[in-house]
Amino acid sequence: MQHVKGTLIPIGGNEDKGFEDDEIHRLDYIEEGILAHVVEEAGGIDAKIIVIPTASSIPIEVGENYLTAFATLGCKNVTVLDIRTQADSEKADFIQHIKTADCIMFSGGDQSKISKYIGGSTIHTVLLERYKNDAGFVIAGTSAGAMMMAEEMVSGGSAAKAFLKGAVKMRKGLALIPELIIDTHFIQRGRFGRISEAVAKFPSLIGFGLAEDTGMIIKNGNSCTVIGSGMVIVFDGKNLTHNNEKVLELGTPMTMTNLTVHVLSNGDQYDINKRQVTVLPIEAPFI
Repeated sequence: MQHVKGTLIPIGGNEDKGFEDDEIHRLDYIEEGILAHVVEEAGGIDAKIIVIPTASSIPIEVGENYLTAFATLGCKNVTVLDIRTQADSEKADFIQHIKTADCIMFSGGDQSKISKYIGGSTIHTVLLERYKNDAGFVIAGTSAGAMMMAEEMVSGGSAAKAFLKGAVKMRKGLALIPELIIDTHFIQRGRFGRISEAVAKFPSLIGFGLAEDTGMIIKNGNSCTVIGSGMVIVFDGKNLTHNNEKVLELGTPMTMTNLTVHVLSNGDQYDINKRQVTVLPIEAPFI
């Protein structure tokens, strides 16, 4: 999406305990450093911030977690919109909140819920219009809330079956930044194969694999800067000379040659249009 004025901040998640099945034990906590970047981009502690925990199976608890986290940073104007149905995405007061917010923060959970309950709604339309036209408007999201920013959205798939066709499941996201495919918890869950297959399916798109406690500030739909303590792995398939994804049967090992991969860390920059990396000098301060 060209010539957009808003800012996207996809974040790789930062789970509290690891891999427990019960979501209450694996909330997508975000370190204060990452949230501080979100608040700064939104205009500071007086910004109107809307938290949308639609992806979560425990939205009340997640919403309260964010209220506490933002309050810790000094934010005074934070509201949770508990959107659980398509009808909720058409409520006049909810739409008004989206129209007047400085920042929208999507929680982690199941990204398919965001597509199901918000995709194609009036709220979705307002988000796209404001992201395109409003300078300073921020849409941030962690884990599921980051993955849904793509048009071709990773919706699931097994890391254990990495590099086999069928390791990734895709569906349509909210298409805030159609040039990207975004995956999260990337290092911790070994999702290299999953995003490799996604890029093999859509070789014109760029894959971003975000580690936990790591994000990207994406300005104007193009200029990306890494924030946080981990890495962003960039997968660029534009120079693939062999890609057999289309002819393979499910469960078959894949072949991809000349897949370009970049490993970026704090302060490094990436230009989506030029597919170009700018690495921060080693002596530069940590941001």
